Amino acid sequence: MTTTIIGFPRIGEFRELKFQTEKYFRGEITENELAAVGADLRKKHWQLVKDSGIDQIPSNDFSFYDTTLDTAFLLNILPKEIQTIDLSPLDKYFALARGYQGEKGDIKARPMKKWFNTNYHYIVPKFEKDADIKVVGTKIFDEFQEAKTLGIQTRPVLLGPFTLLQISELAEDTEPADFAAELVAAYQEIFATLNELGAEWLQLDEPALVKDLSSQDWALFQQLYHPLLQQKNGLKLLLQTYFGDVRDVYTDLVQLDFDGIGLDFVEGPKNYELVIGGFPAEKTLFAGIVNGKNIWRNHYEQTLKAVQKLPVENLVLSTSCSLLHVPFTTENETFAPEILKHFAFAKEKLTELTELNVILKEGQQTPLIENQQLFASPRTEENQALAEKIAHLAPQDFTRKPAFSDREKLQRTVFDLPLLPTTTIGSFPQTREVKQTRAKFKRQEISAEEYDQFLAQQINDWLQWQEEIGLDVLVHGEFERNDMVEYFGQNLSGYLFSQNGWVQSYGTRGVKPPIIWGDVSRKKPITVKWSTYAQQQTDKVVKGMLTGPVTILNWSFPREDISLKESALQLALAIQEEVLDLEANGIRVIQIDEAALREKLPLRKSDWYSEYLDWAIPAFRLVHSRVQPTIQIHTHMCYSEFTDIISAIDQMDADVISFEASRSNLTILDELNAQRFQTEVGPGVYDIHSPRVPSTEEILQTIRAILAKVPKEKVWINPDCGLKTRGIPETRDSLQNLTAAAKIVREEI
Repeated sequence: MTTTIIGFPRIGEFRELKFQTEKYFRGEITENELAAVGADLRKKHWQLVKDSGIDQIPSNDFSFYDTTLDTAFLLNILPKEIQTIDLSPLDKYFALARGYQGEKGDIKARPMKKWFNTNYHYIVPKFEKDADIKVVGTKIFDEFQEAKTLGIQTRPVLLGPFTLLQISELAEDTEPADFAAELVAAYQEIFATLNELGAEWLQLDEPALVKDLSSQDWALFQQLYHPLLQQKNGLKLLLQTYFGDVRDVYTDLVQLDFDGIGLDFVEGPKNYELVIGGFPAEKTLFAGIVNGKNIWRNHYEQTLKAVQKLPVENLVLSTSCSLLHVPFTTENETFAPEILKHFAFAKEKLTELTELNVILKEGQQTPLIENQQLFASPRTEENQALAEKIAHLAPQDFTRKPAFSDREKLQRTVFDLPLLPTTTIGSFPQTREVKQTRAKFKRQEISAEEYDQFLAQQINDWLQWQEEIGLDVLVHGEFERNDMVEYFGQNLSGYLFSQNGWVQSYGTRGVKPPIIWGDVSRKKPITVKWSTYAQQQTDKVVKGMLTGPVTILNWSFPREDISLKESALQLALAIQEEVLDLEANGIRVIQIDEAALREKLPLRKSDWYSEYLDWAIPAFRLVHSRVQPTIQIHTHMCYSEFTDIISAIDQMDADVISFEASRSNLTILDELNAQRFQTEVGPGVYDIHSPRVPSTEEILQTIRAILAKVPKEKVWINPDCGLKTRGIPETRDSLQNLTAAAKIVREEI
């Protein structure tokens, strides 16, 4: 029995990769200097994993932006415009990731989507009709040799061809099988080269196998893997899955000539039943027993009982998924020891694997006894009043009256907005000045009065500017807030906050998820002060800006001692209090963001409602069910795939929903029409995750395309997400172009 992990966090213990990459974007360091940063981080991480006692160490899990994008560059799956532009290979890479606008051309960023059921975003490759798929990159080979030079034998990791096709965009009139032969040839070449370099194992990540699979899907998998498994070129192949179970294909899968199969026993408990039913003696099972997505300590006794029942001769203990989804280490945290002992970040999970291994192999009892003591008593006390309130919720508590169609008519009269009303999603740039002033206040270097004066001036300046360019519904800018979820959590009981618990969301963007430690309730009003202040400064409507209960839950590290449903209802009652306070203080438009609604949606459709939507959608409705019909409720959703849950989104019963559409060619609008979506919509008309500024003409074309699909009375005009990560000049130029385009279209219609 040995140990391994699927992947390790790559941004660095103190987000070194983020800061150095952003320096490269600003021209402050060279490409060679950035490459050296990457090499130093890889060396540190490989050595750390090795020193922790992990037996099999992965490589090629590092990336300067995204491993799916790395795979596209490895295999030449690139659009023509990026191949011909006069940029260095690294700058071409970043241009596809975040866009490029300069003297050498204008490249739009490729779409981003959520990586299965996580908050990580991947860059979507596109297979074009005449794609010349071949091995052109060397990253996977270079990093294997780099580790080997350091005396560390690694197992290279690569996204498998089946999942690559499943998550990519395909050119019109093509299907996945059209690209199978070329992909097979390319992967065979990768096998041969790795073998020549001395690799023993190759990990092929195929998480798409945990989704609902049709007979056509399985036929594609076989079309890809039958020739690959017949010509492994001396390598041992690990087929690695995660985020669920492989119930659809298990029986056939274990008969294929893979040397190892990796299964998730945390999010895929049915995998346990499948393996109990039989597992080939000649294969190695890579058992994902340590949770790679949450930060709580592993319950050794429960894990050991499960592992000991597995009828497997060759076993490797592993994580349920890559440790990319948890922070680096608890060593840099300041929690009291009685709290800290309950947490395991990435580095600590390495120790958990090695301790479980020695307990099983050598019968060591000390780590088991210490772990048993940790779980011997309840960690927190129950809020009995809150539990009783939840127990007595009735159907009417989740229903807003009157019906949407009646509210829509009433609100048009009350607000008297023009056709195609313009607004933003909520936040404005969090400049260095804003961040530094907040830090000074936190360190008590300035008084509360001085901090309030600063915030008031920021709000005043941006309100005036919004009025000048002609936005119809204004926002106060959220300058008082850090992370959108952390800000709310800081005003709720039951939350804890790490000092350095950063997790990569996409590229250089990190989030620091708060930790739900106990029962959650609102301690005091959260947003009322600054929303009310902003509304008092203008005659135009200013939106109150809230984060919804499902997103707060999904972007936190949730408890494991109560259900997600119970946590969501606790949060919904807390945010409901905030909504009612905003209404009482004269805020007439309230946006309740559910950016992460889809994030915990089960990957199998048969589980969507019973395991998630049946409580997630009512939790949102509970938040706004008690407001008057003249209060307009907005919600917003970020980069994800929503077309298949449109009916559920409509059931949220918001008055307006805004969502990302700029990178997805507005395809979601076709599904809205097909399902007779009732809610008014604000499809994002430009991509805020890219630094490029869209022209007025570009936005005009987007608005016209929207109006070809959606009745003009139903359309709002807005960017596709908040603007906190953008700079002031690009934000102002983009929004000026947005309002100019909206005015032109109004005149046309």
